[in-house]
Amino acid sequence: MGTNWANFQTQKNFLRHDPIGPSLFRLNRKRLLDRLPGNSIAVINANDLMPSNADGTLPYHPNSDLFYLSGIEQEESILLLNPGAKNSKDRSILFLRRPDKMLKVWEGYKLDKKDARNISGISRIYWLDEFWPVYSALARSSKSFFLNDNEHQRADNPVQTRDQRFKQEVRKRYPKRKTERLAPFLHELRFVKNTQEIELIQQAVRVTAEGYRKVLGLVKPGVMEYEIEAEWARTFISNRCKFAYGPIIAAGKNACVLHYLQNDQICKKGELLLMDVGASYANYNADLTRTIPVSGKFNRRQRAVYDAVLRVLKKSVENASVGKSLKEWTREAQDLMNEELVSLKLLSLREIKNQDPKNPACRKYFMHGLGHSLGLDVHDVSNGQSIFRENSVFTVEPGIYIPQEKIGIRLEENIVITPKGPLILTKNAPIEPDEIEAIMNSKS
Repeated sequence: MGTNWANFQTQKNFLRHDPIGPSLFRLNRKRLLDRLPGNSIAVINANDLMPSNADGTLPYHPNSDLFYLSGIEQEESILLLNPGAKNSKDRSILFLRRPDKMLKVWEGYKLDKKDARNISGISRIYWLDEFWPVYSALARSSKSFFLNDNEHQRADNPVQTRDQRFKQEVRKRYPKRKTERLAPFLHELRFVKNTQEIELIQQAVRVTAEGYRKVLGLVKPGVMEYEIEAEWARTFISNRCKFAYGPIIAAGKNACVLHYLQNDQICKKGELLLMDVGASYANYNADLTRTIPVSGKFNRRQRAVYDAVLRVLKKSVENASVGKSLKEWTREAQDLMNEELVSLKLLSLREIKNQDPKNPACRKYFMHGLGHSLGLDVHDVSNGQSIFRENSVFTVEPGIYIPQEKIGIRLEENIVITPKGPLILTKNAPIEPDEIEAIMNSKS
């Protein structure tokens, strides 16, 4: 890290997280630019500030694609890529809000060009009011426009984004010009992480594990779910993190609600507590689930179900290998889960024999997916990748949910796929039931 960057850190460390440095973003841009045709241009817009009520807005969340390519987290920013430019410095152009005194009074500090260069490694920086003249000049010599959109396979997109509005405007201004999809290129690149990205995910995991260990000392009968949420929040904020997603703090029957978010009930004696919580550090996310006994000790039935889920988890982690089909991986876990559910007397051998292969019997008690890609988005983009690839990062999260017994148990690890086998990032978050009980019953 050079002296100039060190000075920038000291003088203007306005980021919630430690500065990453521009090398990561230069690398990501180069990988994308190398894949785009030379006679094209591509544009990625920042996310909108989302309104709440009256004149309020929700906390701003940066566009993952824009951050991946630039490190910029400021609203209204635009990145323009021009892969055919003869001068390499002209292949990436950044547009920012023009800072002024009134903006500073009302909203605080906004990036100047020097700071943006230090963050992104981009030399060519203009103000937003200069965007269309620059774009129009480049458009004259471009045969195709690559336009970005949220194409995640589970995206609903009920609210129009800045990228979507930009697509409409480009097609209005240039009705005869060919437009292309940028998302498939970005999704393919983002599916595989480099060393620095894995380190950032690992930092989010470390903070998450720290929060979990602290919570183990807090949980007891009579504690409210929101009090536990508050302890997680304290740990995350004090470590320059935020919640990666709405935390699930689910006691008793609430643990059988897969996306339970109310977190407003009391933890009762004899219940289980399922916690699905992850920290976000520098926009890279962790995703951890642990299930613990509120009273500090599993009863016999709870322990039997817990051990069953843990066995499926361990075997599924072991089965995650480079080149393996995600479909095959899931099917292996479902077969394992069927066997465990028979042992628990929740399924019969006849039910398994007569099951629909497309809807295996275990889905009665294990109804969600086995895992997902993890990165700048919790359910990270993958461009329809069907196999594990080296340095892809995944969650592994089997579960068993028995509403009639008020038992919901899910266990989740975060792993990196390597040629030597999966690397468990969440290994410092206690998962063995004996260790959990020992920590919860420790007087220290």
